Amino acid sequence: MKKATFIILLLTSIITQAQQLFKGKVTTASNHPLSGATITVSSGPSVGTTSDQNGEFSLEVTKNTEILINYIGYTSKKIVLTASYTQIVLEEENQILEEVLVTSASRETQKRSEVPGSIATLNAKSIKTSKAFGIDQLVNQIPGVLMSTSRAGSNEQHFMAVRSPISTKSLFLYLEDGLPIRPTSVFNHNALLEMNNTSFGRIEVLKGPASSIYGSEAIGGSFNFITKNPTEKLSGGFDYQQNDLGFSRYEVEVSNQANEKLGFYVGGHYAKREDGPIAHSDYEKLAFTLKTVYDFSPNTRWTSVIDAVDYRSDMAGSLSESDYSNGNYESDQTFTERDAVSFRFRSTLDQQWNDNHKTAVNLIFRSNRMDQIPSYRIRQFRNQGKLTGSGSGEVNSNKFTSYVGLIQHKINFDFAASSLIIGASTDYSPQKYEAERISVFVDPTTGINTGYEKKHQDYILNYHADIFNHAAYMQYEITPIEALKITAALRYDYFKYDYDNQNDGISGAKDSENNYDNIAPKLGINYNFNKKSGIYANYSNGFTPPQTSTLYRNSFVGVDGEVFDLKPSRYDNYEIGGYFVLPSKLKFDAAIYLLEGKNTLITLRNENDEFFNSNAGKTRSYGIEYGLTYMPVKGISLTHNGSYAKHRYVTFYDRGVDYSDTDRNTAPSITGTSIVSYQTKISKELAFNIAAEHELVGSYNTSFENQVIVEDADGNPILTPEGDEKRTTATYDGHSIFNLRASIQYKNIEVWGHFLNVFDELYAVRASYNRFRGSNSYSIGNPRAFHLGLRYNL
Repeated sequence: MKKATFIILLLTSIITQAQQLFKGKVTTASNHPLSGATITVSSGPSVGTTSDQNGEFSLEVTKNTEILINYIGYTSKKIVLTASYTQIVLEEENQILEEVLVTSASRETQKRSEVPGSIATLNAKSIKTSKAFGIDQLVNQIPGVLMSTSRAGSNEQHFMAVRSPISTKSLFLYLEDGLPIRPTSVFNHNALLEMNNTSFGRIEVLKGPASSIYGSEAIGGSFNFITKNPTEKLSGGFDYQQNDLGFSRYEVEVSNQANEKLGFYVGGHYAKREDGPIAHSDYEKLAFTLKTVYDFSPNTRWTSVIDAVDYRSDMAGSLSESDYSNGNYESDQTFTERDAVSFRFRSTLDQQWNDNHKTAVNLIFRSNRMDQIPSYRIRQFRNQGKLTGSGSGEVNSNKFTSYVGLIQHKINFDFAASSLIIGASTDYSPQKYEAERISVFVDPTTGINTGYEKKHQDYILNYHADIFNHAAYMQYEITPIEALKITAALRYDYFKYDYDNQNDGISGAKDSENNYDNIAPKLGINYNFNKKSGIYANYSNGFTPPQTSTLYRNSFVGVDGEVFDLKPSRYDNYEIGGYFVLPSKLKFDAAIYLLEGKNTLITLRNENDEFFNSNAGKTRSYGIEYGLTYMPVKGISLTHNGSYAKHRYVTFYDRGVDYSDTDRNTAPSITGTSIVSYQTKISKELAFNIAAEHELVGSYNTSFENQVIVEDADGNPILTPEGDEKRTTATYDGHSIFNLRASIQYKNIEVWGHFLNVFDELYAVRASYNRFRGSNSYSIGNPRAFHLGLRYNL
C-alpha cells in the first residue's frame, strides 16, 4: 500500500512539473488583436481557452503541445508551444467575412458592426487577387468611389469623386496607417502619386465627413492605406510587369523576423512609361518603404515607417473636342511636366498599460517638393482667331516640411461596455512657393507648343508661409443595451497661416496672418439585430480651410493688395445605412446620405482664361451607395458596387448669372463597378483565377446649366422668339468599359494578365467645358490594351 501511494505521488509530481503556463496574443497581419479567438489543444479539443479583448490568452499545458487557433473569417493555424510567450498571426480568408475589423473610424480596432458610418475595406488577399498596377483599380471597387485616371497617359495623376463631382478640390483625406500624408492647407489632388502601392496590406475608405477624428479635408472620403507588417517567416518576392501602353514596372519585397523582438518589411517598385499611345506622356517613378516593428514586451510596441518617392512625368494636357472625337491622341505639349520628391518618416510607440488603458504616441516628419511646368497654365495667343506663334505659361515650385506630434489615449470603462478616446495633435509645416512666367513658342500651323523661355525673376507669386494646425478631439462610445451602441465625438481645430511675400511691391498680396478654427461634432448609433445584420444612423460635420496656394494666388488680388477673403467650406452630413451578411454566401451594405455644403470652393475662369477660386454659396449632394457580393458556389463570386447621387447648386452666382437650383458640372449621377470572378485550387501547388469587370460612369453636365450659347454655322448666336440668346448645356455621355483579368500560380511562380477596354471604347476619365474654345476638353481614357505580369515568391 505504501509503495502504491508513493508511485501515485511520484507520477502526480512528474505530471505537475511538466505543466507550464503559456501565454500569447492572437492578431491579424496588421497587428490588430483578435478578441474571441478559440485556442484548443489539437489532441484534446476539450482543453482550451479564448483570447480576451486585447487578443491575449493563457493556457496551462505541457511543453511542445500543439494547439489549434480558430477565428471566423481567418485561416485556422496550428503551432507548437515552445516559448513562454507567442504572438500568433492569422491570415484573412478570401471569402465574405462575418465580422470585419476596421481602424479608420477611430484609430482603434473596431468591429464593422460598431461603426456608425459607411466604411468599406479591401484586405490583403483582395489586393493580391486584383493584380492591380494602379491605385484606381483598387479603390474603384469600393461603393461610391470614383478615382478617374487614364492608364494610357495620366501616369497616376488623377481626379477623385466621393459624394462629390469629379474634382481636384481638397475634399478627400489620404492617410497612411491612420496619419495624413500631407499637412492641412497644402492639399494636392495628385497626392496619391506620392504613395508606394507595393506596401499596401489593407485599404479602408470611410465615406462622408470624418473631421471629428481626422480634422479638415475629411469631407467626401478618408482613404487609409495600411502598410504591410513584418511576417513571421522569410517572405517576399520580385516581379516584372509590362503592357502595350508603353508601361513597365519592377517590384521587390522582403519581410522577416530578425529575432523574437524585431521584424521588418521592405518593399518598392520602379515604374516607367515610354512611347505610349498618347504623345508627350512618358514618366518614371521610384518608390520605397521600410517598416520595422520592435516589441519591447507583450504590451509595448515601437513601429517606424520610412517612405521615399521620386516621380517625374510629362503632362500631356487635355484633348480638344475634335481630337477626342477623331481618336487623335497627339498632344499640343512638348515640355510641360511634373516632378515630385516625397519623403516621410513616422515613429509610433504603442503602450498597453492594462486591460483598460492604452496610449499611442506618434511623431512624423515630412519633406516634399513638387516642381511643375503645368499644361493647364499654358495659353496660346490668337489674333482674330488665328494663332500668333506665341503664348504664355509658368514654372512653379511648391516645397514644404512638416513636424507633427499626435498622442491618443483610450480608456475602457467597467460599465455598459463604454470607452473614451482622447487625443491631441500639433502640426508645424513651413512652405515655400514660387511661380515665374514663361514665354511659349507655338507652331501656328500645327498648334504645338514647341518650346519656352523663362523670364528671369518675373514672379507671379513668391512667398513663404508658416502653417500651424493645433487640434484636440474626443470620442465616447457606450452600449446601454447589448444590441445598441451610441458614439459621440467632438474635435476642435485651430489654423494659422503666417504669409510672407518675398517680392513686396512687385507681385502678390501683402504680408498677412490668416486664422481659422472649427468645432466638428459627430453623433451616431448602431443597432445590430444579430451578428449578421444591423443598421446605423449618424450626423457628422466636415470642414476645410482655404489652401494656401488658392488663398494667396487669386486673380482678384492686386500687387500688395489685401488677401482675398475665401471662406472655409463647411459641410453637414446626415446618413442612415445598414448591412446584412450570410457567411460565405451573401453580403449587402447600403447607405443613404444628404451632404449640405456652405461656401463650397469651386474653380472658375476669368475673362483672360485664367483659373481662379471662389466660394459657391450653398451646395447639396444626396444619394445612395450600395455594395452586393454573392457567392452561389465555392469559388464563384458576383460583386456589384454602385452609387446613384445628385449634386446641386442651392445658391450660386457667376458673373451675374444665377445658377441656383441647378445640377453641378462634372457630377455623374450613376457610377458602378461589377465583377464576376472564379477561382480554384486545382492542387496544392496549382491555383487559377479569372475575373470579368465592368466600369460604368453615367452622363453628366460639363458646363453650368444653360451656360452654352447656341450658334449657327457662321458662329452667330441663335435667338429665341423672345429675342434672347438661345442657350444649352454641354454634356458628356458617360462610358461603359469592360476589362478581363486572369492569373495562375504554380508553386512559387505567378503569371497574370489584364485585357483592358475589351471593346476599345473611346472614353474620357474627365470632360469639362472650356467657354473660350466653346467646346469640351477631354482627359482621354486608355484604348484596348494587354498587360502581363510575372512574379517569383520567396
